[in-house]
Amino acid sequence: MVMGDDKSSTVMASRDRELLIPVADSADEDASSKPSSSSAASSHHSGREAFCKVVRSWASKKFMSGCVIIFPIAITFYITWWFVHFVDGFFSPIYAQLGINIFGLGFVTSITFIFLVGVFMSSWLGASVLSLGEWFIKRMPFVRHIYNASKQISAAISPDQNTQAFKEVAIIRHPRIGEYAFGFITSTLVLQNYSGEEELCCVYVPTNHLYLGDIFLVNSNDVIRPNLSVREGIEIVISGGMSMPQILSTVDPHIIQVDRSTSSRK
Repeated sequence: MVMGDDKSSTVMASRDRELLIPVADSADEDASSKPSSSSAASSHHSGREAFCKVVRSWASKKFMSGCVIIFPIAITFYITWWFVHFVDGFFSPIYAQLGINIFGLGFVTSITFIFLVGVFMSSWLGASVLSLGEWFIKRMPFVRHIYNASKQISAAISPDQNTQAFKEVAIIRHPRIGEYAFGFITSTLVLQNYSGEEELCCVYVPTNHLYLGDIFLVNSNDVIRPNLSVREGIEIVISGGMSMPQILSTVDPHIIQVDRSTSSRK
């Protein structure tokens, strides 16, 4: 009986081993399948993130390109629309009192009025009236400073190029060797010292758009005169240098003096 019990117990143990071995194998298979499924999920997640980054980068670039294109157009239309409304407001109330409500009629009237003022002030009678008005304005304590500053700025872009306007565009070496400053020649003068006389150019270098800047007295031989008109120089200053041409050529100052003398004779 003891021998039979031992045989039965060994048979049961062997059966238990057979039953346990597949269970262990299946557990190993489950453990090996879990990392593969997790790696597939992580690769899918990383691919989706990369795709989203590419789409976001593409969308942001196209959006900024649209802003760069639309911004100057919108600013131009806005300033033009504001200018039309501003100028139209001078004479539109008069037309409104007369019962005439036509948009743009005040603007056309204002432009015509400004043109007629320019024609009248170009004559001898207009110049006399202007000088009389300036005589009264220059005797007002605070108003005369505003008038003088605004007149100098308007004279800088005047087509007459009188004595108070910017003469020409100039480039001077400032503040160190190898660096240059962009400015305008406003006048010339003669400096008398012990060694003799020296001709200097008064160069105005804007530091805040156009109405604020520094004044430098530079020897006329050290002034570089580029082939730019005064209006082109003003556009360069207002645009922050973005309208600066790629190549600048210099002009002989003697040729400029000859042109001025011939134009003054005419």
